[in-house]
Amino acid sequence: MKRVDSKVVLVTGAARGQGRSHAIRLAEEGADIIAFDVCADIGTNEYPLATESDLADTARLVEKAGGRAVTARVDVRDRAALEVRLADAVAQLGGLDVVVANAGICPLGKHLPPQAFVEAFDVDFVGVVNTVHAAMPHLRAGASIIAIGSVAGLVPQTGFNGQQALQGPGGDGYGLAKKMIQAYTSSLALTLGPSSIRVNTIHPTNCNTDMLQSPPMYKTFRPDLENPTAEDAAVTFPFMQAMPIPWVEPEDISHAVVYLASDESRYVTGQQLRVDAGAGMKIGL
Repeated sequence: MKRVDSKVVLVTGAARGQGRSHAIRLAEEGADIIAFDVCADIGTNEYPLATESDLADTARLVEKAGGRAVTARVDVRDRAALEVRLADAVAQLGGLDVVVANAGICPLGKHLPPQAFVEAFDVDFVGVVNTVHAAMPHLRAGASIIAIGSVAGLVPQTGFNGQQALQGPGGDGYGLAKKMIQAYTSSLALTLGPSSIRVNTIHPTNCNTDMLQSPPMYKTFRPDLENPTAEDAAVTFPFMQAMPIPWVEPEDISHAVVYLASDESRYVTGQQLRVDAGAGMKIGL
């Protein structure tokens, strides 16, 4: 079933993780993909980000799934570059129907400088705004804008269960960015409603990507240990969710992305959809 047949979709942060998963699932359902990624590390973010080779692999997998792929190295913090690269990609593929603002980083740790706040906020919120605003001139009635938020980012920075939820300046920037995405997308949904353009946000819980499977995240979940391993963190990952799982898979988020990209959700807008195994309930959202 081609649920997004002939639609052109922009996915940021597409080189790996959730972004790659979204791109492949959308291609399997008939979409052509514009795949953007910075393909470079960012200063205070202590786990490696995706590479040009990763982005090339995404394009190959999209094409294997039946879609066309146009890729570019683009930093979502650079709106001018986004506008230029997106205009070129839209010209190649003949339009733009869906935006998936997925790119994000999570620099964690109390040892990080205040610049970590800047970089997390600029990628995770300003990057979403830049992506959406660069795309808006290309969108027409029936288009769908999907932002990827985070249940973890919605946790009050004072924390819960006696723990700080996201540690350090980068955690503060990440949390603020994800909270602001809620207000931004809700407001934009009202603004674009008369144009029949939908705007929604998906908030995952722990998601099994390189962001989660990284030493800074292990330390966040096991602050009692100096150098916790994946096995150490696996003990505490499940406490986030009401269901007895440590994380969801990227594909679990991609199923929601496909729904919101498709005409099946033609009257769904302004929603904050949690794909979180009940994590939001546990923190009172």
